[in-house]
Amino acid sequence: MEVTRVFDILDLYKTKYRKDDILCGKENKQWKKYSSDDLINYSNQTAYGLINLGLNRNDKVAIIANNRPEWVFADYGCQLAGIVTVPIFPTASNHDLQFILNHAEVKAVFISDKKIYSKFVELEKELLTVKHIIAFDKIDGILYYPDFIASAKQNPQVEKVEAVKREVKPEELLTILYTSGTTGTPKGVMISHQNLAKNVTDCQNFAPFDTWWKALSFLPLNHVYERMLITLYLYKGISVYFAEGYETIGDNLKEVQPQIFVSVPRLIERVYEKISAAGEKLTGFKKFMFNWSIQLAEQYEVNGANGQWYEFKRKIVDKLVYSKWRAAVGGKLVCLASGGAALNPKLERIFLCAGIKVLQGYGLTETCVVVSVNRFGEDNIRIGTVGPLLDGVQVKIAEEDGEILVKGKSVMMGYYKNPEATAEVFDKEGWFHTGDVGTFVENKFLKITDRKKEIFKTSAGKYIAPLAIENKLKECKYIEQCMVVGESQKFASALIVPNFVNFKEHCKTNNIEWKDNYHMSQHPDLKKMINEHVKQMNKTLAPYEQLKRCEILTKEWGIDSGELTPKLSLKRKIIKEKNYDAIKKIFEVEEN
Repeated sequence: MEVTRVFDILDLYKTKYRKDDILCGKENKQWKKYSSDDLINYSNQTAYGLINLGLNRNDKVAIIANNRPEWVFADYGCQLAGIVTVPIFPTASNHDLQFILNHAEVKAVFISDKKIYSKFVELEKELLTVKHIIAFDKIDGILYYPDFIASAKQNPQVEKVEAVKREVKPEELLTILYTSGTTGTPKGVMISHQNLAKNVTDCQNFAPFDTWWKALSFLPLNHVYERMLITLYLYKGISVYFAEGYETIGDNLKEVQPQIFVSVPRLIERVYEKISAAGEKLTGFKKFMFNWSIQLAEQYEVNGANGQWYEFKRKIVDKLVYSKWRAAVGGKLVCLASGGAALNPKLERIFLCAGIKVLQGYGLTETCVVVSVNRFGEDNIRIGTVGPLLDGVQVKIAEEDGEILVKGKSVMMGYYKNPEATAEVFDKEGWFHTGDVGTFVENKFLKITDRKKEIFKTSAGKYIAPLAIENKLKECKYIEQCMVVGESQKFASALIVPNFVNFKEHCKTNNIEWKDNYHMSQHPDLKKMINEHVKQMNKTLAPYEQLKRCEILTKEWGIDSGELTPKLSLKRKIIKEKNYDAIKKIFEVEEN
């Protein structure tokens, strides 16, 4: 059957897919599995409950929770009642939370736990429209989700839900996704049923999906990236297991043994860092084989381009080394999708060589989500690119500045209550301006070179694209985070946050007394190793791109502290403001 509205997917579970574990979450350290019947019943009962609370079509309901089956039930329940969802990151600041709830005129909220509820207690007098709070965890005095469902069963609104299903058009508003962004007030991206359903159906063949597959989900469902992929999994009948949290991903991978999971580059970098750390501890023949495996992987090219002798050596290394890497991610992984930011081509090469098929893609919240993706099939992967375009998407590169412009049925309806911002990103011909700069490789593979707003000019008039330089910087095991600076200055430099875990290991090996992050960030050994990496890296850059006088910071950047977005992108403006003195120190010194 054709899926044109997202809730049409539920009909697939009445006939096509019959599963006992379509959605699974951990409760008291045990997996609790929900069947295809549970998915249908909980979704319908959630819809009945919302109608019983007095909510009507096109009312707004927020979901503020960790990834769990109830998140999906709430989402589909809202759809069946004709209600627009407003997903919000659990880590949202009180300021953003207040703005979003009032701006969207949210009438009811699904929350997960006491920590989130405490924000509502603090904001109680500031929230103008919220009338109902439903909690997935038990909280005294708050409507408990199981009780909400039990009440709905007593008063089912079957006819009203069926009427909604008949009335809803594909072009109607499904959800408002407020982008945290790197600057300014959140903007509400309006996504229709058609936007999401079209992107899902356009993505259905990027991997050899099958109903026996399992997926591990850990990126926030409140973000369009994971939301779209969960919709795709359900559309293809794939079982979804929700990880307990970032810190348990390794254990959950071994437990679930998924065929697919999606990630952002930072988490892939951390997987490689663990592999490297384990390799450094080896000795003798095992050490030799590990070093050989890395050397071989760094030379990898797709489609057997390195020839038969290379592939023969790769088979030897695969049996002795790469097979262990695959076991560490569950042993049954078919593909690992990467998005949200640029993945270092070196890591892409290494994982592809090791038989871990990393498929890098590209998209934005406003394009819901995928514009292009590397994929299975003959000659469909190019390292360092974000793959071929989806069939339902058009892209052109602006002649004047290289900006990527997009058209297609998955492109958003516009920004909620913000026609000015909408007009800024759509031109007269209907092209959406992404703000990303790119080009086509071989007239087929899209390549992102940088964010238009992040490219800056030095006082000498030279343009610096920071993203590629930052990726090169992070190849150093002692660099956790970094940001290139130097707008309107004589030279480029960088703020660097050390990888304290790796440096602590170095100190332990070399009998160096560890004090604390603040003091150790200025240790001569750390400075020497980072400076040596910068020196070697500079040899690969144009003279005007080379970094001078990098400043090592004492604290990691985080989501809660405001320097990172929930998908771990840098909030450059905030980082600059918070590190004003460090940047001033870099450029105050006159160049020799």
